[in-house]
Amino acid sequence: MSTALVILAAGMGTRMNSDLPKVLHKIAGAPLLVHAMKSGAAVEPEKLVVVAGHGAELVSKAAKAWDDRAEVVLQDEQKGTGHAVLMARDALADFEGDVIVLYGDTPFIQPDTIERMAEARAKHDVVILGFEPEDPARYGRLIMEGDQLQRIVEYKDASAAERAITLCNSGLVAADAKVLFELLDQVGNDNAAGEYYLPDIVAIAQDRGLSATAVTCDPAETLGVNARAELAEAEALFQARARAEALENGVTLQAPETVFFAHDTYVGRDTVIEPNVVFGPGVTIESGAEIRAFSHLEGCHVSQGAQVGPYARLRPGAELAEKVRIGNFVEVKNAVLDEGAKVNHLSYIGDATVGAATNIGAGTITCNYDGVLKHRTEIGNHAFIGSNTMLVAPVKVGNRAMTGSGSVITKDVEADALAVARARQENKPGFASKLYDMLLAKKAKRDAAKATEKSEGNQ
Repeated sequence: MSTALVILAAGMGTRMNSDLPKVLHKIAGAPLLVHAMKSGAAVEPEKLVVVAGHGAELVSKAAKAWDDRAEVVLQDEQKGTGHAVLMARDALADFEGDVIVLYGDTPFIQPDTIERMAEARAKHDVVILGFEPEDPARYGRLIMEGDQLQRIVEYKDASAAERAITLCNSGLVAADAKVLFELLDQVGNDNAAGEYYLPDIVAIAQDRGLSATAVTCDPAETLGVNARAELAEAEALFQARARAEALENGVTLQAPETVFFAHDTYVGRDTVIEPNVVFGPGVTIESGAEIRAFSHLEGCHVSQGAQVGPYARLRPGAELAEKVRIGNFVEVKNAVLDEGAKVNHLSYIGDATVGAATNIGAGTITCNYDGVLKHRTEIGNHAFIGSNTMLVAPVKVGNRAMTGSGSVITKDVEADALAVARARQENKPGFASKLYDMLLAKKAKRDAAKATEKSEGNQ
């Protein structure tokens, strides 16, 4: 059976106190909306519809950046979740199959939960996702008889016996597309808010003799994000899960609570991660690498046995081959470093290729930007770049070539050559003392003038 996802993402998120749409606030480097889209991808949806409202243009851009098949429809007025799903009707007009409704501000629904909802749809007309929180509080209760969902009772309408039930309604729904929209057409808004609520389809389905059931999940999956405090709570929950998974997969975290992963970080077994390391999106670390303390990695690939840090920064496009060493206060961006290359101290390597076993001395900079365009530096194998070398791109340094410390390299250096590009040193005996005396005399004259000016001002 084909499946379509409808993700509700139209809310303003007033409690966020933000100009940014609520679903675009990030957890682990990805918008809340993207987390929902990633979970829904488990059922390989044929159609993906995002219902946007506030900040629709930004929401559309984020959705399509993750999945260019996403179709974004507009809910001009927010009249409840049932009304929001109806906005997807035209986008699904030619679709035959099941629809699963997710919420863009509920980022932790797990893929296997969505798969179980899809499986349950094979036996029932309507499937609701339920959960059992520690404190059911004022959630709507799911009234079950065997595997049949009889009705959903809102807390305010529930009897004492019904309030004692701990199975609660998350609001997520799966149903056949045609059935879903037929049921939604019958949902009314006779309530205090005057809104059309999606869960009301259960009672209408029962009246029509249709079958409904509930699939359950861990309560943590249903965490919704409506305020900054909840966003922080969600971030903490994600990080706790990611750290536990890394440890389970054979990664050493010396101080787990100080390491922060992105939503898509991959770390191979036997990698050691020291304290206070932050991963941005798009990082792959192969087995047996070492990421030392206070390093920041984003959009990069680190191969087996490589060492990064401490205090290093890898930016998008950094590709480190096996046994590469990136040391303290080194930044690498859009650069490929071949096996065994070393950049150990206080250097910037950007828009560059560094050959195997090449050593980059402290303070080296690939000068890649001319104010308008970026240019590339190419360094061969087994080369030696002396400390404080400026490589003014575009420029090439050949295999086994060397540059003298303090050089500014503006021309290609052929293989096996030594390039020295600095002014000749001259020593002038006694000049330092004379210069020092001259500077002291100037200072004394200046101080005297200030004292005179101050005295005259006090008269």
